Amino acid sequence: MTEPSARSDPSAVGKQPEEADRLRDVLRAPGYLKALVFCALIGIPVSLAAFWFLVGLHELEHVMWADVPHGLGWDDPPWWWPLPLFLVAGLVVGLVAADLPGRGGHIPATGLHTGGASSTALPGVVLAAVASLPFGAVLGPEAPLIALGGGLALLFRNLARAPATVQSNALLGAAGAAAAIAAIFGSPLVAAVLLIEVAGVGGPRLFAVMLPALLSSGVGALVFTGFGRWTGLETGSLGLRLPQAPPRLDVGDVLWTLLMAAAVAVVMHLVLTAGQRVAAFTERGVRVRTVACALAAGACAALYTLITDRSPVEVASSGQATLGELVADPHAWGVGALLAVLAFKGVAYALCLGSLRGGPVFPALFLGAATGVLLAPLPGLGVVPGMAAGMAAATAATLRLPVSSVVLVVLLLGSADTVPLVILAAVVAFVTTELLPVGFGRRAAQRPV
Repeated sequence: MTEPSARSDPSAVGKQPEEADRLRDVLRAPGYLKALVFCALIGIPVSLAAFWFLVGLHELEHVMWADVPHGLGWDDPPWWWPLPLFLVAGLVVGLVAADLPGRGGHIPATGLHTGGASSTALPGVVLAAVASLPFGAVLGPEAPLIALGGGLALLFRNLARAPATVQSNALLGAAGAAAAIAAIFGSPLVAAVLLIEVAGVGGPRLFAVMLPALLSSGVGALVFTGFGRWTGLETGSLGLRLPQAPPRLDVGDVLWTLLMAAAVAVVMHLVLTAGQRVAAFTERGVRVRTVACALAAGACAALYTLITDRSPVEVASSGQATLGELVADPHAWGVGALLAVLAFKGVAYALCLGSLRGGPVFPALFLGAATGVLLAPLPGLGVVPGMAAGMAAATAATLRLPVSSVVLVVLLLGSADTVPLVILAAVVAFVTTELLPVGFGRRAAQRPV
């Protein structure tokens, strides 16, 4: 293979300097520098608002699912407890979606969006999120946070009487959303990468270039790891040594990761398609059908408790707290409990995706982790590799954002040694999802709602 040169490609002559000059001109533009300063200043009140918003959601959820049942004499909520809470959620969200500007935010089944931020939609977004998330919706807070951050940024821009253009709206909306969701993910890096992919910077060409690079880097890391252990030699790569020994990856981990990622992608695609069908169903009668779907999700949590005698919170809510418990003590879950939580939470997730308001990330993480724990006894797999692969595959298949999925799962697990498996799982799940037949689910995701 011959290397390209300036002589063989005249169009490449001076291309990089021209791009550098273009970037320098943008950075030197007074309007852009003012926008950067304004975004930095806006980040302060937006972050504070996001912080108290999350605190309020967390405290209200604790009251609904712990304080009130304890006050009534129950150690855990009784089996029927989710039904009245989901009824309230369905009633409020149905009214907000039918009558308030912005309809309480976008429908979660269509994925995450950064566009369309509006200060007039803020009351409906906040009200729908408060009615959904603490009352048990199987959704996370990231989508309301994106809408809250973007809407507040535009509101502060209007209060400051700054000029409004299409470019400034997009810039301020993205900056406000990033400041808001950095709080829930615990890292500004996740927020930045997530918004780059959600906003579609680079379009399909970015994914076409990014996937081979991401996959080859994961395969390369596996090869380096294997040869390093085989030869006992070191390459002098940059790395920090953790005080506790990380899991040793082997061939079994890789093979099971490939199979698990493809299977998880298919299942999550079916869940999302079901969620989009639920969304189409609720559109034909928002007030009544939102209540019906919410009650059906509550029934899933109630049936789970009746069958397993475990807390209905494990099916209801985003799964953020339950994920921490699962990761801390995966052996506390038997095979029957894992199968039950996957089935009932998966159905409740699809119902909430199409009817209530919230984000799709945290339930997907939990479902992927539970799948990994369930399959961990397979020969040559293990709990930590199984959870890492399951979480990455479920998140990538749900969001269709492979790089964000890798960064999020790696930071959550805190183990650099699982990065190759996480990359393989995310890429395989993303490609599998994109190659599945384009049916109702994909068309529904492309329609504005």
